[in-house]
Amino acid sequence: MIALLQGEIAYKSFDHLILDVGGVGYRLTIPLSTYYALPESGRVRLHVHTHVREDAIHLFGFGSVAEKEIFTQLIAVSGVGPKLATNILSHIPATDLATALANSDVKRLSSLPGIGKKTAERLVLELKDKVTATGTNASSDQHAPTADRLDDLLSALVNLGYKESAARKALDSLELTAETRFEEILKGALRLLGQ
Repeated sequence: MIALLQGEIAYKSFDHLILDVGGVGYRLTIPLSTYYALPESGRVRLHVHTHVREDAIHLFGFGSVAEKEIFTQLIAVSGVGPKLATNILSHIPATDLATALANSDVKRLSSLPGIGKKTAERLVLELKDKVTATGTNASSDQHAPTADRLDDLLSALVNLGYKESAARKALDSLELTAETRFEEILKGALRLLGQ
């Protein structure tokens, strides 16, 4: 089973990328959050979930361990396959999803594309305790992004080629709330680093 890949981006699109690892191209399906965190080209490292079926082997790539963990938990729920789980993570950050599950926020979950009320209720029923137990759950601090989310952002900036100290300084200087979207924080940090 492939759990981690590091290599050069050979091709990148909104739903997948091809990673050149030692001359072998691996096709990885990715959520939008990972797409936005990756550079257009260069060397990257992705956490991988290998999904084996009778007729195919599919690889799913993620920019953070938290994203991969919650993806694995999502596909364990009856009626949620890898395609739907990837779609969910494309529309809500992993930490926000964990918070919605922990708070039994069926309304928030059912607002995601492809998730109806019954599926949202099933997700809450099956995952509420698991996200809390594994530490995937977001912090209860309502005024700042969680540590996991900031780690993901820091990792994204380092993957883009910035020094960790400079990236951390840029993130620390931004005014953030728990509601600030991943992409907005990333763009703000990139603006500061580009000055």
